[in-house]
Parts: sequence; structure tokens; C-alpha cells
Amino acid sequence: MDAPLLQMRGMRKSYGGVEVLKSVDFEVRAGEVHALCGENGAGKSTLMNLLAGVVAPDGGEITLGNTRCAAFAHAHAAQTAGVGMVFQERSLFAPLTVAENIYAGRQPTRSWGVIDHAQMIRNAERLLAETAPDISPRERLQDLSPAHQQMVEITKALSLDARILILDEPTAALTETETTRLFDLLRRLRSREVGIVYISHRLEEVFQISDRVTVLKDGAWQATLPTHHTTPDELIRLMVGRGLAPSPPPRANTVPAGPPLLEVRRISDPPGLASPCLQEISFQVREGEIIGLAGLAGAGRTETALTLFGARRSAQVLVEMAGQPVSLRSPSEAIDAGLGYVSEDRKESGLFLDMSLRRNVSAASLTRFGRWWFDDAGEKRVAEERRTSLRIACRDVEQDTAHLSGGNQQKVLLARWLQVDPRILIVDEPTRGVDVGAKAEVHRLLRDFAARPGHAVLVISSDLPEILSLADRIYVMRAGCIAGELSRAEASEEAVMRLAAARQSPAPLPSSSQDRLA
Repeated sequence: MDAPLLQMRGMRKSYGGVEVLKSVDFEVRAGEVHALCGENGAGKSTLMNLLAGVVAPDGGEITLGNTRCAAFAHAHAAQTAGVGMVFQERSLFAPLTVAENIYAGRQPTRSWGVIDHAQMIRNAERLLAETAPDISPRERLQDLSPAHQQMVEITKALSLDARILILDEPTAALTETETTRLFDLLRRLRSREVGIVYISHRLEEVFQISDRVTVLKDGAWQATLPTHHTTPDELIRLMVGRGLAPSPPPRANTVPAGPPLLEVRRISDPPGLASPCLQEISFQVREGEIIGLAGLAGAGRTETALTLFGARRSAQVLVEMAGQPVSLRSPSEAIDAGLGYVSEDRKESGLFLDMSLRRNVSAASLTRFGRWWFDDAGEKRVAEERRTSLRIACRDVEQDTAHLSGGNQQKVLLARWLQVDPRILIVDEPTRGVDVGAKAEVHRLLRDFAARPGHAVLVISSDLPEILSLADRIYVMRAGCIAGELSRAEASEEAVMRLAAARQSPAPLPSSSQDRLA
């Protein structure tokens, strides 16, 4: 058998005295998709950051092709050697165009070092034709959805013409269609002898796209297996050291009794607003329910949530909480009205990355710890309780949130709003980047929250099995409208996609829904 394209031997790394990689071995063959799995904090991203030259190892050796070294001195050295990485957290520049982001720091030039913008646009168009043909290289990144920004990140990595391509949770923000397109691209790259490292918590993707899978746990290597010789249950046992507890049974199909907690009578944007433009959005959430908001990227789900939370101004917002009209002109008004919002983009709009876990958990409920003096001990006690209940992997509650894994950052954001205890908790992509063990725990937390008297949950998710498992009713959005409503009995992946992707005008809500919202 030919020698592997990449070999990493004895890789070690510690932070603050905590060993996060314990002499890990890892290899990738040319023309192979090698999945890397493990719980949050297992060391997956750290191992790949060592390979990409982002951080320096404490020990070990890397061999890439005929080049052997202790480590790449910096990211540019790794890129020059043929390593491209798509990070879990995007590393792009919002004010720049798509083309400028793809070629940041290595723009084509003409004489005297002048940037050749026309050539840069042509090069970007060629790459985007293969990865994301619906994105213009002239668009500014800040005007794109998170899903499209992720496709730009992937395109940027491909522009390096890498021999080793690392993808860290690449589909977390992608729709099913975009994921299919990405997998088609990975198969073409595999046929070109590119070695691909695929990090994902979505085991169905691991089995769909990978040739081999390596499992890490607590910074240590557990196993490397041919994907077709293992099973999801075996991988889960290797990752968490146990089997997953059975999922709680679905709740009854009946709508809980009592008046609606949240009644959205109308959300409408002014004409001419940039897409998606919300049009006559109406729905309701009743006590004890988990309501799903489904749809393709760009359908307006997140825009609806941001409008409800007062973080996005709209031309007309008519909302009632427990039968009383409320004003939602700002997040503070929304919190006072009883709403909480777990953002889909934890890095940009959710967390204070340079602050500790303790400060992040208490950030939306500071007055509970005193108005004239601050109860530091109480704040720390609450943070410790949330850390334990959500199994947040960290050194202690004083650790900066920036140094946590992406999945643990998501748990910190969820902990913040559980501490606020709103009547309606809006969660946007609640398990994005969360490992398989913690995902079941998050689902149980949301079910328990909705089951409490006077509480309910509105969940937005691009993971159809997740939303079908959680939701009592599902509102499907398309092109800024509610395309239809599905009860638990009516809901299926096919039914949701039929409404989400239909080309005709949005269907009216069922008559029962129209009567309730009249």
C-alpha cells in the first residue's frame, strides 16, 4: 500500500496545564475522505489547528508528502505546503466582497503591484460556478446569509489548490441542497487524489461521505475504522464511553389547553426591502408547545425571530403575549415581555468571547445578582450549576468563552437564556456544532422547558429530523411567507420540503389556523 499523504505522530498540546491532545496519531491517504469524530472538547479542532499552522504543538511530528517537520511555523506555511482549512467559525471579512474574501492577502496583481480586480472576479466566478453558482463574487459578505457565507469559506479553501483539505463542521449552516452540492464536490476532489479531513457531529454524513473514521475522546485516540465496517452505535460508544439513553417518547398530538402564550397577528416588511421580505407573517404558540419554524435558507425564519426579539425593525409588528398587546421595539422590551432568543450565530451575535463562561451565563440577568452591589458568589454558583447540567467542557467557569469548542460555546448561550427563564424561548439552530451525546440532552432541556406551566418554545432548525422530533406543530416558511402549517401527525420530511420548495404561491393556512389567528 502506498504511504499516506499525511502522517501526524505523537501530537501533543496543553492549555493552562490542561492536556487537550495526548500523543495523538492520525493519517490521511490521497483520494480519501477521513472523518474525525468525538464529543465537544475531544481535541478534533485542536489537532487540525496544529496541522493548519494556527497553533504550535507541544510535541509530535508532521509528514506531508515528502516534507517532514515538527510543525508548520504559521498558517501561511501550512497553506504553501498544501493544507487548506475551512474553520468551524468563519474567518472572513464582512465589509469585503466575496471575491476579496476568497483571495484575501493573495490578490492577483498587474505591473507595479496593482491589484487586478477583473482577474480576481473572473477567478472567483470560476470557483463559485463549482461550489455556489447562486453567489455573485461582487456581493459583500455582510449581505449574505450564514449558509452562503459558509459556502464562501469553502470556496476560499478550495482556491488554495490544497493537497489536504480540512472541513470543520462544514454543513452546520447549509441547507440539504447545499450539502448535496458540497458532497458532490468532495467526491470530485477525492477523484483528484486530494486528501480530505471531515469533522462532523452528524453521523449520517460521516457514513454518507467518508472512507475511514477516527474517534478522539478527551484528547486521546480511540480507534480508526473503515466506515463501512462500523456502525453509529459503535462510534457513539467510542466517543462518549457509553450508549446514548433512549430518546423520550414523542408527546401527544393534542394541542395543550389554554389560551395562546404568543400570538403573532402580523409581521410585514416595507415594500422594496432586501430579500427576504417578510409578508403578513402570522402564527401562534400555545402553552406547553414546541413550535417548529422550518424552511430553506433565505425563507425568512431567522428574520422572523429577530423581528420578534426586537433586533430587526419591521414596518408592522402586531403581537400579543398571553392575550395582551406588547411592544417589541428592542431586545430589552422583548425580554421584559417574556421572550428569550438563542442566536444561530454564537460568535457574531450571541456570546462575549473575551469574557468568562460565568459572565456570559449571567449577561442577560444581571439584576438578579443585585442592583446596589453585585453577588459574585451567587453568579459563580449559578454558572457552576449550568456548567454541570449542560455538561459544558471547560477548565472552570472563569475560562474565557473564546477558548471553548464551538459546541460548548453553544451550550453557554443556551445556559444564559435558561437562566433568564423567559415564557417563550426562541432557539435558532439549537444543536449546531453540538455532539451526539449533548444533542439528546439539549432536546430534553427544551422539552422540559416547554412542559413547565406558562412556558413554550419556538425552535428554528435546518435539521429536519430534529424539528420533526421536537415540534408539536410546524410552520413552514418560503420566500418571507408562511407556506403552511403541519401538525405532528401530518409532518414528515417530504411534507415539509413540499411546502418549503414549492414554486407556486404560498398556500393559505389551514382554516383552523386562520380561525385562531383571526
